[in-house]
Amino acid sequence: MMTHNTMKALLDNNDLILMEAAIVEPLRRGGVVDLHPTLVNAPLVYDETGRRELRSLYGGYMAIAKQAGLPLMLCTPTWRANRERVEASGLPRSINRDTVGFLRELQGDTESVRIGGLIGCRNDGYKPEQGLTAAEAESFHGWQVGEFAAAGVDYLIAETICTVSEAQGIARAMEKTGLPYIISFVIRRDGCILDGTSLLDGILAVEKEVQERPLGFMVNCAWPGFLRAEQQPPELFHRLIGFQANGSSLDHADLDNAEDLQAEGVSKWGQAMLKLNRDHGVKILGGCCGTGAGHLEYLVANRGREHV
Repeated sequence: MMTHNTMKALLDNNDLILMEAAIVEPLRRGGVVDLHPTLVNAPLVYDETGRRELRSLYGGYMAIAKQAGLPLMLCTPTWRANRERVEASGLPRSINRDTVGFLRELQGDTESVRIGGLIGCRNDGYKPEQGLTAAEAESFHGWQVGEFAAAGVDYLIAETICTVSEAQGIARAMEKTGLPYIISFVIRRDGCILDGTSLLDGILAVEKEVQERPLGFMVNCAWPGFLRAEQQPPELFHRLIGFQANGSSLDHADLDNAEDLQAEGVSKWGQAMLKLNRDHGVKILGGCCGTGAGHLEYLVANRGREHV
């Protein structure tokens, strides 16, 4: 199990850390496996075909990082595997722990790979009006967070969080484990969290709720340009450690309802991401909707180049 200091050392000692690109979307569009109606891709660890498809995706990202000599952060396929959904599904209550075991097997003795326990918001991640209060979130998410702590993940991460209040409760639940943790918000085109709060104000509000601050904060499920980095206060980049960006500059609602895969050119995405790394010190770079191996390959092939 990683200590907070070990994960902090990972950040301190590396200028670029890769994070996985999309997992759910290529599974959905691949036509090989069926995703669960409520737990999405988590149950695939119980099916040999599902395990094969997951191994192919995660393993491909691992191979890119290994060849580049870069550390890689993976996340369990559990964005929707909260207690409410798990209990209603009739599947094993150990499903979160079992996904950790699956990734540990895939990891093997590769020390440069870190395994994170992933949670999501309770309701629709693109509808802030459905967000939980801090007290509700701490209670609701505590079970899944505890499952990951018991499974010995290297870090905890909450992604696509669209309200500050739910992020506050998640942070309180994660803090109790003693594990390093990351809160990742989804943002609008103006750089604000979906509930309208500025990204820095949201981060500061979360930090005030806990004694042990997060390892850092991230943004995910948004085009990199949505951050409006040049207009953000410099203080933000003392806390913003990562970006897992969509491959398309469409709004979230448009992407969510799109029948066909939506993506800009890989180079346009990659240049925007590497600029965040070079100019603002955003160290963890990965992909969300509409991304794949080619996006990570672009990052490693073009890091350090001044034309981006």
